[in-house]
Amino acid sequence: VYAVNAVAYKGCRVEVAGFRSNTAPKLIDVADFFIDIGDIGDMVRKDTSQGDHYSVPSFVPPDEMPPANLDYEMWTGPAPMLPYCSLRHPRKWRAFMEYGNGIVGDMCVHMLDMVRWMLDLGWPKRISSNGGIFMDKASRANITDTQTATFEFNEVNAVWTHRSWGDAPDPQYPWAGIIYGEKGTLKLSVNSYDFIPRGAKSSTLHGDALFEYDKYPEDQHEKDLERHVASAVRGHMLDWLSAIDNGGKPVADIEQGHISSASCVLANLAMKLGRSLEWDAQRHQVVGDTEANASLARPYRAPWKHPGEA
Repeated sequence: VYAVNAVAYKGCRVEVAGFRSNTAPKLIDVADFFIDIGDIGDMVRKDTSQGDHYSVPSFVPPDEMPPANLDYEMWTGPAPMLPYCSLRHPRKWRAFMEYGNGIVGDMCVHMLDMVRWMLDLGWPKRISSNGGIFMDKASRANITDTQTATFEFNEVNAVWTHRSWGDAPDPQYPWAGIIYGEKGTLKLSVNSYDFIPRGAKSSTLHGDALFEYDKYPEDQHEKDLERHVASAVRGHMLDWLSAIDNGGKPVADIEQGHISSASCVLANLAMKLGRSLEWDAQRHQVVGDTEANASLARPYRAPWKHPGEA
């Protein structure tokens, strides 16, 4: 289960999560109707969760020679050179901290980005995190299977939680944002949304993801396409082209991606060091923590050089 929560926003208790889907038509409509206009009332809480897809329990593949068609030296790049095994490539490299930033850097970044977008948040001022490998101890994977990270902003704390085991709290919304307001509860994801008025037992408003098979029949057959977000993909592309034509910034501006990504890196660092990190967004440094600042850039394997090196 994956979750990120934001609490105490402007005096209310709020828990929020999701990923930056500002060009997903249905979610924009829902956000405008319920949140901006205020039909849900003062927000009391908003949270999200996601079902397990990262678990690789007790999987211990042997080391072997890389495939003949794979340049393993180039594939490894600046990361540490580790023996090849089928759990590292293809795609499962995300289960190793040597190549990525675990579930926080892979999934929390989306959830936190949506929180920041919805609440118009900038950099967190303080980050803390704890967790570990509590279930998949026999696997070669070395990312946390359980972790909580807290991002403290000026008006709100965003709290991310993941566990790659167990069931989602709401099977209908394994990846979702759930807003608890004074007038009702709003559940929303990239697949659907439901609004349940306070005191009611069932949804009174329901919507599903926008499918455009009539306009784009190829969506039904394109390999690896996540059909429920195809309309959002097109929206992002059109927004990007518009930004190029007009010389403006796209909805998902690279600076916003940097803030969300760097915040997740800091969460992992806080867990590794076992302490909270106070972040100076102007200087891009951890306040008063030489050890943490020395760890902001990973050492690169020769002959690769970090872009920040002199």
